[in-house]
Amino acid sequence: MIPMLLLAAAVAIPNGFMLYEKAAAKKDDNPEHSWEVTGRTSARLVVNPCDRSTLARSGRKAAKTLIYTAVPDYSKSEQVILYTSRAGAKKAMRDVRAAVRACGTKGYRFSAKRVKLGDESLAVIGQAYRGRKPAIGGERAIVTRRANALVIYTVAGEWGPPANADFKMQIKDSKKMLGKICKIAAC
Repeated sequence: MIPMLLLAAAVAIPNGFMLYEKAAAKKDDNPEHSWEVTGRTSARLVVNPCDRSTLARSGRKAAKTLIYTAVPDYSKSEQVILYTSRAGAKKAMRDVRAAVRACGTKGYRFSAKRVKLGDESLAVIGQAYRGRKPAIGGERAIVTRRANALVIYTVAGEWGPPANADFKMQIKDSKKMLGKICKIAAC
C-alpha cells in the first residue's frame, strides 16, 4: 500500500511549482478579483476554442490550473498538464490545433501560429470581430509541449486587433516554466 501512495505523490504537480501560486495564495479583499486553483486532471483546458470539456483530456496523469479573474473583463491563467506519455501530449497538441481550425463563430474567431518554444508551441488568438474588422475583446495564449507536458499561459481582455506584443507576458512565463518543467516531466 505504501509504494502506491508514493507513486501517487510523485505524479502530482508539487505545491509551489507553478509561477502564479504565490499570487493566488495572497488574501485579496477586493470582490472583483478572484483566483481559482485546482489540481484536478479533469479540469477544462484553459485554451478551448470549441468549449469542449473533454478537449485534450485523454491520458492525463497530473494537472494544475490557476485562473485569475478581475471583473469586468480581464483574466489570466496558467495550466500545466502531465500526460502518461509523450505521444499523449502530442495528441493533445494536435487536438488543440484542430479545435482552433474548426471552432469559432462569425463574431468570434480563432487562429494560431507556430512559435519556437519547447518541442512544439502555438500562439493562439481568440478575437471578437464586427464584420471583417477586429472588435474589442479576445484572448491570447501560448500552448507549449515539452516531452509529456503541456504548458499553457493565457490572457483575456479588451484586446484590439491582434499584435505580436499581445503575447509578451505569456511567452516570458512559458520560458520560465519550460526552464523547470523537466523536474516533473519525462524529458
